[in-house]
Amino acid sequence: MDIGRRLTSLREEKKLSQGDIEKRTGLLRCYVSRVENGHTVPAVETLEKFARALEVPLYQLMYDGQEPPKLPTRTNGHKKAPEWGDVGKDARFLNKLSRFLAAMSEADRQLLLSFAENVIKKQRRATAKN
Repeated sequence: MDIGRRLTSLREEKKLSQGDIEKRTGLLRCYVSRVENGHTVPAVETLEKFARALEVPLYQLMYDGQEPPKLPTRTNGHKKAPEWGDVGKDARFLNKLSRFLAAMSEADRQLLLSFAENVIKKQRRATAKN
């Protein structure tokens, strides 16, 4: 699948200009053009910006169907169960969390991680006492 052509077709379906995408993503218009024309391959974070600007789930940038692709099956024939953060409310929470973490400084991320670790330690101690 050619990401550039897919972005162009989704943008045109929504009747948006490259300038509209520039305003919605913060990416330069010339960069949007380079991506759409296949001169630049965007990073996943950039694709997430495009998806938000086009108001579509990220998978639609790489998939032509109307429905999400089927989950892959395991070699023994059983479907892979979705993991936490794959779908629904959990996926939205994880997406929001990753955006906030990306906007934080490294020091703040380390502080938050340290805090979370301390909370888990306290929970484990409380569980061990009972």
